[in-house]
Amino acid sequence: MSDTPYPAGQSDSVAAAESQRRESSSSRRFFLLGLAATGAVAAFSKRTAALQGGPAASTKASRIDTHHHFTIPRLFELSTAKGVNQPTLKGWTPEKSIEEMDQGGVATSIISISDPGVWFGDNAAARSLARECNEYGAKVVKDYPGRFGQFAVLPLPDVEGSLKEVEYALDTLKMDGIGVLSSYQGKYLGNPYYAPLMEELNRRKAVVFCHPFCAACDAEATLTDGQNRGVEFVFDTTRTILSLLSTGTVTRFPEIRFIWSHGGGTVPYITTRLAGAAQKLPNGLIPELQKFYYDTAQAFSSYTLPSFKKLAAAQVAKGLTDNGGFTESEMRAINRDNALELLPRLKA
Repeated sequence: MSDTPYPAGQSDSVAAAESQRRESSSSRRFFLLGLAATGAVAAFSKRTAALQGGPAASTKASRIDTHHHFTIPRLFELSTAKGVNQPTLKGWTPEKSIEEMDQGGVATSIISISDPGVWFGDNAAARSLARECNEYGAKVVKDYPGRFGQFAVLPLPDVEGSLKEVEYALDTLKMDGIGVLSSYQGKYLGNPYYAPLMEELNRRKAVVFCHPFCAACDAEATLTDGQNRGVEFVFDTTRTILSLLSTGTVTRFPEIRFIWSHGGGTVPYITTRLAGAAQKLPNGLIPELQKFYYDTAQAFSSYTLPSFKKLAAAQVAKGLTDNGGFTESEMRAINRDNALELLPRLKA
C-alpha cells in the first residue's frame, strides 16, 4: 500500500574534486523507503527492527514512506469497473493507514493515487475527479499533522487540465509533489505530447512520483492480473524511463526530480541493453540513471537488490555486508534522510 524511494547519485561536469564530493554525497541518496503493501510493511518492519536492535514501535517511528496509496469511494468504484483489482484500498481511511504505519514504524506517508488514475474518457470528468481527490488528500494531511504528505494526481492525458491542476495543487494546496502514471493511452512520459507539462514541472523543480500503469492493460489485452501487476507493471516503468532517456527529455528538463516505483522496473538489470538510449545524452546513460530516485517497493529480494544497489549506489556498496544487507547508517538514509532531501517540509 505504500512505497518509499531512494535517490540516485548525481553527476556533475565541474572540477574532479567537486564531482567526487557530489558523487560521494549523492550516492547515499539513491534509495527511498518503499513498502506498497500491508504484508510488505510487516515484513520490512521485522527486518529493520533486527538491524536497529529492537521493535519498530510507533513511539520511535521515523520512517518516511513515499509510496502509499489512497482513494475515495467514487474513484474506487470507477477503477473496479475498469477491472483494476485493489483490495487493500477498499474502504480506505486515514485511520487504517495510520494503524499500518504504526505497525511498520512509519512516521509519515506520502499518499498518492495509483493506477488507473482519474481519466476514464472524459476530460471534464477527470478534472473534477482529480480536484476531488486532491482536496480530500489535502484535508487528510491537515487533519493528521505530521502523519501524511501528498503527491497530487493529474487528469492526464489531458495536458491543459493537468497544467491547471499542477498550479492549484502546488500553489494553493501546498502539496509535496506530483504523482503520475508511466503511460496514458499508450503514450509514455518522454512523448512530445507531454512537453508542456514537463516544462512546467521543470520550472517548478517539482518532485514527480511515477507509478506504473501498463499500456498493454489499458489496451484491454487478455492478460491475467498476475501478468498485469507481476510483469507488465515493471516493464511499463522501464519503457517510460527509456522514453525519457531516448528523447533527451531528462537533459532538456533536468530540474524534475523523478521517483520511480519498484526499483525502476527492470532498468537496473538491463543497462547494457539501453546503450541506444544514450545517443541524445551528453554525459551518457549511467549518469542520467543515477540522477533518479528509486523506491524499494517489491525491489528488495536477495536476487534483485544487488544489481539495484550497484546501479543506484555504487559508492555505498563498499559499506554493505557480504549478504547484501544495509548498514545502520544506510538504513537511516533509506528510512528517512533521503526523503528529507526531496521533501524538506517534513523536517519540521
